[in-house]
Amino acid sequence: MLTIGKLAATAGVTVRTVRHYHHVGLLPEPERDASGYRRYSAQAAVDLIRIRTLADAGVPLARIDALLHAQPAEFAAAVTGIDAELQRKIDQLTEYRRRITELAGGERLVLPPEVVALLNRMRGLGVSERRVRLERDAWILMQALDPQVMPQRIREKNAGFDDPETARLYLACDQSVDWDPHDPRLDQLIDDLDAWEIKHERDNDRAGYLKLVSSRISEASPAWQRIVDALAHRAKQRRPAGQDN
Repeated sequence: MLTIGKLAATAGVTVRTVRHYHHVGLLPEPERDASGYRRYSAQAAVDLIRIRTLADAGVPLARIDALLHAQPAEFAAAVTGIDAELQRKIDQLTEYRRRITELAGGERLVLPPEVVALLNRMRGLGVSERRVRLERDAWILMQALDPQVMPQRIREKNAGFDDPETARLYLACDQSVDWDPHDPRLDQLIDDLDAWEIKHERDNDRAGYLKLVSSRISEASPAWQRIVDALAHRAKQRRPAGQDN
């Protein structure tokens, strides 16, 4: 005969767990003996191990008593049903994890998949996460201010990354964010960007978007403020007289 402590140790549970099983009616509680102790039989130990095993497998306590007294075919059917329910919960938790992952990134909540793919492409090219976040915010603003142009801008952006020179300049601009505004490397970068702007100046409808992106970047970088100011000055110098506004 076993004391409650030895019974619990045999089944690998706590004394508190044994008493809980008594309380919910899963395990009969024996009467006290002459010395005032409750003594448990070997059958009680077997029953407790079966209860613990079913509980550890995820079977609700409310269903364990029926399973303990079920016939083999009934037990097998019940276990199959419980397994299906556990799989449903696993699938649900997997979906929750997927949604949490998306929430952590934040991009999929407010941007279309094509933009998210573009941001991931930038990451693959080696663009810094800081610049990706600035770009993401610019897309969010564009979507709010001028959503109908989004498909065209996405195509233009992907086409730009397909062009080696444009991709090179983009990466150079990303790196220049941390440069001193008087860094001599900025002079060459400004020349390269100005040449690129001249080559693409036919795309005048991009002006509003470029100002939006440039303002977001220059807010975070004195070096980029110098780039923006220099390019604006050069563009102004190229405009015919009377077209300064």
